Order: sequence, then C-alpha cells, then structure tokens
Amino acid sequence: MTQMHWERLLDPNRLNDKPRGTREEPGRSPFHKDHDRIVFAGSFRRLGRKTQVHPLTDNDHIHTRLTHSLEVGCVGRSLGMIVGEGLKPRLPGWITPADLGVIVQAACLGHDIGNPPFGHAGEYAIRDWFKRAEQDGSGLLKGLSPAQRADLLTYEGNAQGFRIVTQIEYNQFRGGMRLTGATLGTLLKYPWTVEHGGKAGKFGAYQSEKHLLTKVAQQLGLKPRGVDAWCRHPLAYLVEAADDICYALLDLEDGLEMGILRFDEVAEVLMLIAGGSPSEYHDMQREGVSQRRRIAALRGAAMERAVNDVAAVFVQHETELLNGDLNDDLLELCHPDLGWGVGGAKQLARERIFQNERKAKLEIGAYTTLGILLEAFIGAAHELHHTGDSTFKHQRVLALIGENTPRPSWSLYDSYRRMLDFIGGMTDHYAVDLAQEMGGRLRAD
Repeated sequence: MTQMHWERLLDPNRLNDKPRGTREEPGRSPFHKDHDRIVFAGSFRRLGRKTQVHPLTDNDHIHTRLTHSLEVGCVGRSLGMIVGEGLKPRLPGWITPADLGVIVQAACLGHDIGNPPFGHAGEYAIRDWFKRAEQDGSGLLKGLSPAQRADLLTYEGNAQGFRIVTQIEYNQFRGGMRLTGATLGTLLKYPWTVEHGGKAGKFGAYQSEKHLLTKVAQQLGLKPRGVDAWCRHPLAYLVEAADDICYALLDLEDGLEMGILRFDEVAEVLMLIAGGSPSEYHDMQREGVSQRRRIAALRGAAMERAVNDVAAVFVQHETELLNGDLNDDLLELCHPDLGWGVGGAKQLARERIFQNERKAKLEIGAYTTLGILLEAFIGAAHELHHTGDSTFKHQRVLALIGENTPRPSWSLYDSYRRMLDFIGGMTDHYAVDLAQEMGGRLRAD
C-alpha cells in the first residue's frame, strides 16, 4: 500500500460495535455522537480539576485540563471545517466539512483525557516511582515481560487516553466508548507501542490495548511503519496543531494572569504570531481598556492567523500526509514569523513559567503525593497477586477500587493497570486529600 485513502480514513463504523453504515439518524452524524460521548464522560468532566500548567491554583482565570481541551476543540473544529472545504472534491460524498470539523473537535476534546493528576509532572512522578521500584530490589516488576515493564516505566497520558476511550469509559472492557474509527484514528497522535516511543517515551497504546490499536489501524488503512507501528492519520496533525496553538498562546495568558510574565512581552509575541495588531487594538489602548481584554483581542487575532495558515498548509501537503511522508508538524511549514512566534511563546513559557518557584514546589509535592498512592495501591496489588490474600491494610486499600479490584488470578500486569487506572483518573485535589489521609492526616466529616 503506497497511500492512505480518505474513504477508509473517515470510516464511521464504531470499534467493537455492529456496522451501521454512514448515517445513524437524520441531522446527527456518527461523529457528532462521538463528540457527545466524550463530553458526557466522567473522565472528561474530571479534567476540570486537573492541572494544565499551574497545579492547585485558586485563580478561576487559570486554565485547567478541561478549559484547555474545550479551547483546543474549538480551534480543531475550525481547522477541520476549513480543511474540509479545501478538500471537498476529494472527500467521500457522505462527508461534509462539518463532519470533518467535528471529527477533529472530538479528538481534540479527548486528547488529554488520559492525563494523570498534576499533568506532565504526574506522568514523570509515576515513571520515576516505577524506575526506583525496579532498582530497589523489591521485586515489584519481577515476572513482567520487557514490553510490560517498559509500559510501567513510561507512563504515558496518550496511551492511557486510548485505554480510557476503548476500554474503560461506559462499556467497561466491552468496547469502552465505542467511538468511530475516524475519531479514534484522529485521536492517535502516536499510533505505535512503547517499543517505538524513543527517548521522550511518546506512544499511543499500552500492551493491554495493542490488539485494539492494530484493529483501528487496519480498519482505517493506516500505513505500516514497522511492527506495532503505523503512520499517523492525517487529521491527527490538525489535533497536534490545535493543541500547540492553544498551549503556546494560553500558557502566556496564564503567566500574565499570575504575574509571572509582563504585559509587553506577551503582547509582543502575540503580535508576531498575528502579523500585527487588530484594528480595534489601538482604540482599546487609547480608551484604557484592561490588559486582560487587550490580550484577549491579540490572542484572537493570533489564533485566527494560525488557524488559516495551518489549514492552508494541510491542503497543500495533502499528498504527503496521505503517503505518510510528512515529517514536520504543520506549524513548522507555515510562514516563518508564525513559526518563530509560536516557538518564542514556548521558549518564554519554558524559561519563565515552567521554572516558577511556586510551580516547582507544587510539582515536588506531586511526587510525594503520587508516591504515597503508588506505594499503597501497587503494593496491595502485588501482595494479592503473589499470596492470593491481603493484609488488613491492603484490604482497606483495595476496597477503595470497588468493582475494579484485581483478582488473585489476574496477571500482575493487568492488576497494576487497574491500579493505575484508578490513580490516573484522580483529580489533583482528590489525590492530595487521599494521600494525606493515607499518611495519617485524618479528618472527621
């Protein structure tokens, strides 16, 4: 196979569900149902209490994973619809630009659904805890295959997100959300397993979902690039671009809101991305409009320029995308000042926001919090697997899991995965409260 084809890439049939054709009911495509299933999921709702960049902030203007995902979804929908108009003659007749928009939007809404508490700091805390467990002679990883061990040493929010939508949410271990192939393919930013994750440890499916990754890839006709690895679905590039646009611009807005960045340096970057300032901006300055509203105007202009340029680049590079030959992200192919502006925004965030003292202290606290939880839940699963029984303490720990409590007959890997499902699904505040209570800080209701 030399090229992927839109007819297969936009497959409306649902994973682990009976084929129903291209339309399920008048006025509502299968892809709109995907969108709604994600929005109404408990795992999506909990993103409202999970870190985007700043953990445990009390400032209501600061982004959470939920507000970030909603904004990425809006940008993704615009990208999809503009691209849909540009590709209209070459798309299947039953696909409209609105369908393409909602496919990208649904994938954007789900792109962070697998992130653990405390965002990327939480990912690193879980990874490092398992690395220490491997080195300390505790035997917690003994008996696991090399790939299973690598999964645990490389906790990855993208792979956890794929597990949530295909296994956990709604029809638990009976198809999950049962999303369409098109939406699942668009959601898979890294359609390969941990063996192909590289130094950054970026991959899209754990060993427990490898068979589902294969099924989705075959359903959509994704181009193979090795064992358990495929080229990206072309629309996944739009999800990546929407995410990059939002976090590059809105991280700066959050940094300004928290007093970490100055107004002039944020405004300068946004003007570079926008290619200037909007017509009403100088009037706003003259009238003494608040900094928050002026930044919002600049951000809107920057986003509009970025969306239009990215969509145009996608259409220009359609053949490379379908061949699986595109090695750059779409923003890198846009006008240089747009790329420089986004790069400058990311650099400013790395140097000033991510190094902020308060953020650093809270992320250190995240390590402590997740360490307490992992010791309790992974320890309980290990004991149950190897002895078939539990101490009183571990019985109480496992009771918190409810219906997902591992059984002694399960493999150690599957038991650990259930523990990580529970911990990864926690909000920041619940994780802190539970860890404090487990550490002996009890409170009466």
